[in-house]
Amino acid sequence: CVMRSKLGIIALIIYTLIFKHFPKTSTPIIGTACKKIRGLCVRFIFKKCGKNLNIEKGAHFGYGDEIEIGDNSGIGINCKVTYNIKIGNNVIMGPEVLIYGENHLIDDPEIPMNTRTSYRHNKLVIEDNVWIGTRVIILPSVNRICTGSIIGAGAVVTMDVPPYAVVAGDP
Repeated sequence: CVMRSKLGIIALIIYTLIFKHFPKTSTPIIGTACKKIRGLCVRFIFKKCGKNLNIEKGAHFGYGDEIEIGDNSGIGINCKVTYNIKIGNNVIMGPEVLIYGENHLIDDPEIPMNTRTSYRHNKLVIEDNVWIGTRVIILPSVNRICTGSIIGAGAVVTMDVPPYAVVAGDP
């Protein structure tokens, strides 16, 4: 577990209360400034940050201390991104992408659903030059989305995506 600095905690609080709600990047006149402010703020929150980030309005990433993001990459408007994720370079995400990294144990049917514990999956790696469309859902069973892949809007991703694949739809 990485010990978060006081500055990181303060940045997370300020991001969550204020910067997360700033206008989206495409807003005329002030959008670019909002993008830069959010990008600067996550440098104190994320485990590793590249250059020229685009963290959009409403992006949610929990504590963020297990997130790595490369150059020229972004997290879209109102996305919810899991902890323990590595996002490569030149990755774009449409709005409202949901990336899950946790699931409930289902191995014992005798245990009531509301009392089952959850478990975390391995780190999700999204390699370079990936495009994730609007409202894509990436489930905890996914470990890797490979270089050059395109995930169509509304897709539900249940398994790893090979290099340069175009995937769409439900399982």
